[in-house]
This record gives sequence, C-alpha cells and structure tokens, in this order.
Amino acid sequence: MPATNSRRQWLKQTSLAALGLGFSFRSMGNEEGIPRNFGKASGLINLGSNENPYGISPQAKSAILDMIGESNRYQFNVASLGSFKNQLASYYAVQPEQVLITPGSGEGLKLFAWHFHQGNIVCANPTFGILPGTAKKNGTQVKEIPLTKEKLHDLPAILAAIDKNTGLVYICNPANPSATMLPPQVLKDFCREAARKTVVLIDEAYLDFLVAPDNESMISLIDQYPNIAVIKTFSKIHGMAGLRVGFTIGHPSLVKKLESTYFQNTQIAVSNLTMAAAMASLKDEDHRLQSRLKNEAARQFTFESLRELNYTAYPSFTNFIFFKLNNYQGDFAADMMKKNIILRSANYPDGQWGRVSIGTREEMQKFIDILKMIRP
Repeated sequence: MPATNSRRQWLKQTSLAALGLGFSFRSMGNEEGIPRNFGKASGLINLGSNENPYGISPQAKSAILDMIGESNRYQFNVASLGSFKNQLASYYAVQPEQVLITPGSGEGLKLFAWHFHQGNIVCANPTFGILPGTAKKNGTQVKEIPLTKEKLHDLPAILAAIDKNTGLVYICNPANPSATMLPPQVLKDFCREAARKTVVLIDEAYLDFLVAPDNESMISLIDQYPNIAVIKTFSKIHGMAGLRVGFTIGHPSLVKKLESTYFQNTQIAVSNLTMAAAMASLKDEDHRLQSRLKNEAARQFTFESLRELNYTAYPSFTNFIFFKLNNYQGDFAADMMKKNIILRSANYPDGQWGRVSIGTREEMQKFIDILKMIRP
C-alpha cells in the first residue's frame, strides 16, 4: 500500500471495514484475501502472523545478491543449487530421498490434505488451520479433538479417535495457536503408538524456538516408523516467511508415495534466490541464536505484563502468546486494529482468546500500552 494512504483508507479496502470482521484463527492461510501490504509508514504494527521481526540472516542476504544473476535460469540449470536437498538432508542427518521441498510448509500442509483426502483426518482444535481447513474443503471428514484445560494436545483422546478409516493424524508441536509444548518423550510415545495405525504428521514450525532437551525433533523416529513424517519451515526462526520455503522429512517409502502425487511439481516451485538464501541461513547459527534470545526477552516481558493485567496466559514456547480475554465484550482483534495493532482473536466454548505475535521489545511495549487503554 502506498505510504500516502491513511489507515482509514486501507481499512476501507478490506472486508474488515465493510463487514466488521476481525482476524480469526480460522483464516491462518489468509483465505479471506486481506491486503497486508503495510509497514511503518502506515502506522500499523503487525503482530498477527508469527513472523521474525529481525529479518533474514546477513549471510542469506549476501547469497540472494550473489544469485540474482542466475534469476533468468531454472533452478535445475544452476549447478550450485543442485545440492540444496543434499544440504538439507545432511543438516538433519537423513538421506536426500527422505526430503520433499515445498514453497513454504503451508503448501506442504495443503498437499498432505489432498493426498489423504479419503477417510478421515484427526487433529486438535484449535490448531494451525491450513491442513484441516483444506481437508474440509475437499470434503474430507476432520475429527477435531479439543485441547485440554491446559491448552495441550489431548493425546489419549486423539489416539481414541483413530479408526480404520483414519488416513492421517496431524500434530503441531509447539502448538499454534496455543503456544504450548508436548515434552519430547510424551510425543515420542504417542507417535510410536499412533504410527502403528496410520500416518502421523508432526509440524515442527516452531521447534527452533526451544532449547535442549525440549527441542528434540521427531525425525529420529522415522527410520523405525515409516508412518511418521515431519514438516518444517524457514519462515519462523530463519525469518524467511516471504521467501517461501518449507520441507517434509519422511521415510523413503512414504516420500516416494507423496512425491508421486501432488508433491511432484513442488520440487521445482522454489525460486533460485530462495534456495540460495536457505542454504546460507542453515550455516548462520548466530543469527538464529540472536533471534531466539531477542524473542525470549520480548516474550517474557509480554507474558509478565499480561499476567499483571490479570489476563490468563499460558507459558509460551514459541514466538507468540495465547491469552484469554476474560469478559471482554466485542471483537478484540477489530478493536486492536483501530489502535493500529494487528493480532488474532476468536471465540471458543470457554470464552474469547487472543493470540499476539512477539515483535521487537519496543513493539511489545506499544502493544501492552494500548492493551491497558482498551481493557473492559
């Protein structure tokens, strides 16, 4: 949006102004098509998309500049890009034939929904909406299991929901939108049992915000349990949300089945610049460390501030916080939008909840200051 446009003009261009709608957790993939072309010039602070506010690695920036001269070539005609899948496999200690590349993990989640469109899919509710949302559009039955009182995946209930027609179980850990975490051993035990019955997909988009021993990936189970797959992304800790690159790691037998269907075309759908940036970012451990530490500091400040304001907020293990809005009347996200803050809110059986992404420390201070102004 041009800088000359005012916030009011921007709002008039969206369905928010016309319909009075806020951002909900059920439109994580921006199915509503809301324009989000804004920045500091518009006065809006975007705390609604769980992006890394610190940007991409300096090494990734340099890699993009170095690759620009090859932008006229297809990726398979650029020799240096031929090792991308190999580098991913090496980094995660798997074989290249265990890796599927997609333009963002969101695209991968859609393809999983397409591939497992027969039978039913089991997942939590709420959870990241792209996979179950796509499945529903396909006419697939989705068994949605409510989170526990502590906003954790109810693993016993999810296991109980698996039947002979279940094609896929989807677990997002750490969870979105609740920001909670399942301990690695607990999740491992679940995966082992569930994988005996059906395919289990673990979404580890936010795993890199954890530290040892909590940051253990389920990739280690794949060789022994061919029904387990892990989907990951460069959008979060790597700060590459706009560059669009994600990947799935699975047993070669499962990957072969996936690649032979909807995944086949995604292998040439990621740009030269993106792959060059991703390979460079993998090598920049310091950038990821600094992003994580800055996120931790801003997250802790926000969490403590919410608690001081008497909001119910569970400890977060991600770059966002899920908090209950108590007796708030009205549409919280829409009201915050009027104050130039973009975030998410939705109503559930136990009340209205908000999800705020962790921006910079200064942005979170502004969020808390505005929150104090609109309290019920």
